[in-house]
Amino acid sequence: MANVYDFTVKDRKGENVSLKDYEGKVLLIVNTATGCGFTPHYEPLEAMYKDFRDKGFEILDFPCNQFANQAPGSEDEIHEFCTMKFGTEFPQFAKIDVNGDSADPLFVYLAKEIPFEGFGKGLKAGALKKFTDMNNKAFGDKAYIKWNFTKFLIDREGRVVARFEPTMDMDEVRNEVEKLL
Repeated sequence: MANVYDFTVKDRKGENVSLKDYEGKVLLIVNTATGCGFTPHYEPLEAMYKDFRDKGFEILDFPCNQFANQAPGSEDEIHEFCTMKFGTEFPQFAKIDVNGDSADPLFVYLAKEIPFEGFGKGLKAGALKKFTDMNNKAFGDKAYIKWNFTKFLIDREGRVVARFEPTMDMDEVRNEVEKLL
């Protein structure tokens, strides 16, 4: 049976990184964008990282520009933005695609392990659904990830145990991370 440790990704300098390097840790894998309405998620993500990294927690940040071109910069520009504006210290990887024929295999795997079930209820969820439906038409059945800041929680054995859409309250994400630690 596959798990996240079977994947190799590129760091922001283009070097291969085996996710086996994170074996035994609780992981939160996130596709991000610097120009998104959910970009402020970097703040609670960094707070979680600071609070839990000594307990075996890592956040793996994968910038993606597939959602309304909200991550247009280079890897270095994105990294500088995140470190200067939000003080992020967690690992940031190379910019990737999460949908379509060019989707990174890691995100295809994650999304197939826990498929999209909706954004929840409320005004924000309804508005985002309309926007994502328009944006993701081009990807058809390969629209694996619906928007920026989709988060996947991985247990210490490399299994995908939860998916959090960007509309999920970050306190709930934190609570689920804490349960695994």
